[in-house]
Formats: sequence, structure tokens, C-alpha cells
Amino acid sequence: MSLYTITGWVGALLFIAAYFMLSIRVISAEKPFYHYLNAAGGVCLVVHALHLSDLPNVAVNMVWTGIAMLAVYRISRDFRK
Repeated sequence: MSLYTITGWVGALLFIAAYFMLSIRVISAEKPFYHYLNAAGGVCLVVHALHLSDLPNVAVNMVWTGIAMLAVYRISRDFRK
């Protein structure tokens, strides 16, 4: 198995773990950890998709990562108030 494939699987597992933990209320979307998991998963999947030249997948996961990082920014900004 190539490093790109492993990276893709790690990204998929991070997405699944984040959603599962959110669904069973182990973590909250109001805390940055959930969004960090999503951002890390998105980055991993972007790397894998770039390797495959799968540009629609690259675009979706770049947007997903951006949304996650925007959420982290919003949460940290609100925390400082």
C-alpha cells in the first residue's frame, strides 16, 4: 500500500471518527477539536486526491478544510470575548 493510499485512509477515518464522536456526543461542534479532526481529514484526502488527479475531490476537500478552519477561527474569536 502506498503512502498516498494510507494518507487517504487516514483522512477517511478522521472524518468518520469526528462524525461518530459528534453523533454520540463525545465531542461538540462548539469546541475546536471536532473541526481540527475535519480539517486534518480534509488535508489527508486532498493529498490523496491530488495523487490521483481527482480534481473534483480535491476541490470538495479543500472547501471542507476551509470551512473547518473558519469554524476554529470563529470559536477561538468568540472564546476571547
